[in-house]
Amino acid sequence: MDATPHILIVDDDREIRDLLARFLEKNQMRVTTARDGREARRAWVNGHYQLVVLDLMLPGETGLDLARWMRTQAPIPIVMLTAMGEETDRIIGLEMGADDYVSKPFSPRELLARIRAVLRRTADHTEPKAGDSNVRIYRFSGWTLEPARRRLLNPAGTEIPLTGGEFDLLLALVDRANRVLTRDMLLDLLRGRQAGPFDRAIDVAISRLRRKLEDDGHNAQLIKTVRGGGYVLATPVERL
Repeated sequence: MDATPHILIVDDDREIRDLLARFLEKNQMRVTTARDGREARRAWVNGHYQLVVLDLMLPGETGLDLARWMRTQAPIPIVMLTAMGEETDRIIGLEMGADDYVSKPFSPRELLARIRAVLRRTADHTEPKAGDSNVRIYRFSGWTLEPARRRLLNPAGTEIPLTGGEFDLLLALVDRANRVLTRDMLLDLLRGRQAGPFDRAIDVAISRLRRKLEDDGHNAQLIKTVRGGGYVLATPVERL
């Protein structure tokens, strides 16, 4: 992670923007703010960001539309802000590839903790470290997962794009292949927090992973659902 990560905050509430900007800057982060999609696009061109905090309820262009556009530009982590109880918005946001979400009203400290957790997951994984002789490679059902490079290759050798959250979820499953992992266990491994009664983040991420791992439907059973239990990667895994 950069010593001073640059965060883009997109929210139409000026009070929230200013409060978060001051709070994050006091915690050694650079911050750029935007009040809507138009300002966010201009800011995108003029800055290099490590993470975006994005409100779903924006005037004009919605947060979902903006997230969809950002995903075409770069695999940047996104933490979405949603209204309390709006489970549908959270699920759609996660479908768009958001790495985490925070429900309003929220504590700036909670958001800071989420930002730091996402940045930790995505920092310093683009290339293996020089001299590292313990780099592990996982192979399963023709697929190759390279944790050091944070990339997934299909049986043809083509890289399949994954969000940070999707990669970490797949790595947790692959590293514990043929072992049932409950939703709470997966949430604890990925984000270190308890699942709420309507928290379907894991279910949504599993659904996305299944679609990406399917090869004309032939690999639809790689990740199996265990009724009343959780999920399991049901295939032998070779560790190299």
